Parts: sequence; C-alpha cells; structure tokens
Amino acid sequence: MLVTPDMHRVHHSVVIKETNSNFGFNFPWWDRFLGTYRNKPAAGHDNMTIGLSQFCDEKKLTLPWLLALPFIGNLECTR
Repeated sequence: MLVTPDMHRVHHSVVIKETNSNFGFNFPWWDRFLGTYRNKPAAGHDNMTIGLSQFCDEKKLTLPWLLALPFIGNLECTR
C-alpha cells in the first residue's frame, strides 16, 4: 500500500536504469502503472552505490567547489 524506504532507495542509485525507476515516495502503484518499478537494484541493496556519478571526486565536494558548481557546469569524474 505504501512505498518502503528500500523501494525508493533504488531511485538514488548511480546506475541510470535504477535512477530512472521507483519515483514514488508515498504510493507504489504509480511506478507499477507507468512501468518504472524495479524490485531491487542489480547489485543488491547492500552493494548498491548511492549518489550522482558525476560527483565522485571527493576533492570537488568542498564548499568552494559546491558554490562554484552553477558557474562551472558539467564535472567530469576522474575515476
């Protein structure tokens, strides 16, 4: 009846197919009706990486970099 934290957690994965799924935050039937429901992440809940892949460089997650981000644009990941 309601979205569980594990269901919506898949939406925060760095894997694009998983990011574009499980949008619902309160009612799960929207994702099922629109075909965006994923039962679980491919790597499993314990091994899933959460975040945005373009923000993987920890040196660029400091306050000055984050304040400059709107003016810099796209960040390339060096990993």
